[in-house]
Amino acid sequence: MSDVESLSPAFSTVGLKVALRIIDSWNASPSQACQILRISPAAYELATSGKKDKFMLNTDQQQRISLILNIHTALRAVFSNPENVVAFPGLKNNNPFFEGRSPLEIMSRGDFNSLHETYKRINQLRLPL
Repeated sequence: MSDVESLSPAFSTVGLKVALRIIDSWNASPSQACQILRISPAAYELATSGKKDKFMLNTDQQQRISLILNIHTALRAVFSNPENVVAFPGLKNNNPFFEGRSPLEIMSRGDFNSLHETYKRINQLRLPL
């Protein structure tokens, strides 16, 4: 998304709210959601309470939202059971990248690379062996 201009506030707001619902379904804390999306606790509160209907998000935040949506899409493609779709990000994983940590733990570090690498690993699950 770095080669395109920013999304409209209305479109960004829809993406933010959907991403927050997805992250919440993973049983992430509000603090983790803020770290993953790089939003303030105040923005989190406004978005989840519906008290604000338009958010101006920067390109980094929009890219993070896109990755969350893509992670969710990948999980839905991998797992037919909806419970696994929402549980997987919180489960400890012993693959080399995760090293006993959950995808949620990695994403919650807050840096873009951790989120992107988590997406890449989850998306690889879609590939046939």
